[in-house]
Amino acid sequence: MQAIIQETESFVRELLGEDCTGHDWYHIERVRRNALNICEKEKKGDRFIIEMAALLHDVPDEKLNASKEEGERKLFEFLETLELEQKARDQIIEIIETISFKGGKKSELTSIEAEIVQDADRLDAIGAIGIARTCAYGGKKGQPIYSPDFQVRETMSEEEYRKGKSSSIHHFYEKLLKLKGLMNTETAKELAEKRHQLMENYLEEFFNEWNGQS
Repeated sequence: MQAIIQETESFVRELLGEDCTGHDWYHIERVRRNALNICEKEKKGDRFIIEMAALLHDVPDEKLNASKEEGERKLFEFLETLELEQKARDQIIEIIETISFKGGKKSELTSIEAEIVQDADRLDAIGAIGIARTCAYGGKKGQPIYSPDFQVRETMSEEEYRKGKSSSIHHFYEKLLKLKGLMNTETAKELAEKRHQLMENYLEEFFNEWNGQS
């Protein structure tokens, strides 16, 4: 199992190591640590499946590939190179396919492993690192930091979420501030509290400075 983990680490490092949108190797490593920490504290889930899904969760992400199909091909072809039972391969794929935010459209999670990996990924989207990642991704997409001319998009399709007009600050209201209430495990809910409050404090100070009050 450890050999498979190491092979997967090398693959993901090579694929995402140079990413500058907040989805680089260090993001993957943080998600893995978060996931294994939740697994240990909750005393639930298959540790190997959780670690593999955490390592591979961004490989097929549409926003990091030319197309959804290309991303899926990368994932499937890599998994085929590993000495994995079909059941394990299917579990990993199912987790990765169901944990994405997708504009707030809730996917049905079918395992505790999926719940843990989703929580781990969402924890890295909030708090101090979440703020930095949001600005990095917005800059890469050519979005403004903030524009008072934009409206917060309360409901949207996955297509609108991916490609619609927004700003980094609007992203807090469209996604990040919702994540605390979407955590699955008690461990993640506890960890999310502090990170959520930090974002609330940041936004308060941001608008104070924006309006010349601080």
